[in-house]
Amino acid sequence: MNDLQVRLKIKAAKAVIKYVKDGMVLGVGSGTTITYFIEELGKLVSKDNLEILAVPSSYDTKFKLVEKGVKITTLKEHPNLDLAVDGADEIDPDLNLIKGGGGCLFLEKIVADAAKEFIVIADESKLVGRLGEKNPIPVEVHPFALGHVVKRIESIDGKPVLRVANTGKVGPVITDNGNFIVDVKFHKIKDPKSLEKELNMIPGVIENGLFIGMASRALITTPQKVLIKTQK
Repeated sequence: MNDLQVRLKIKAAKAVIKYVKDGMVLGVGSGTTITYFIEELGKLVSKDNLEILAVPSSYDTKFKLVEKGVKITTLKEHPNLDLAVDGADEIDPDLNLIKGGGGCLFLEKIVADAAKEFIVIADESKLVGRLGEKNPIPVEVHPFALGHVVKRIESIDGKPVLRVANTGKVGPVITDNGNFIVDVKFHKIKDPKSLEKELNMIPGVIENGLFIGMASRALITTPQKVLIKTQK
């Protein structure tokens, strides 16, 4: 990650913090951009003594929130969230997303769905004309079903690759939920909504990284400004 990317991520985090209000229960996503949001959230809570509760979407996010002094809660205690904030791997013109590069897509999708408003923060490199242009679709798979799921995905012209750890661990990436991640490339995704449903109908698939119609707003940073995009 170069200096410009870091600056744009910090810019996005500072832009979205304006939507956080006293008394809110927040859903907090995962990833590098969200790390900077957590930094800003911690400063806000400390400086203004706000009463904020957060539902994290991963262990990594939970640990970072606690470190910054943000109080943690659960969906059992607060099933209705005021706002969810997360990053994305790709964002299309209709604010449909590909997420899951960090392997947290299952909990991220639950948290986003539980919120009254879901705001995505990203830099302009995440914008695409069509989902799948740059990134595969992450699919979380129960280990028992791996072979079956791979075969079924291949039957719908997907090219699945089991994600393996590149540092600190030998073998496949294991999610916080104890599952595998399969990254799937398609030649062309014509109907992402239908594909999201089709993937989730395969027995053994826990969830996939297509987030269709979920984001109400996206804050996109460029070196010059912050673009605010809303769902059409």
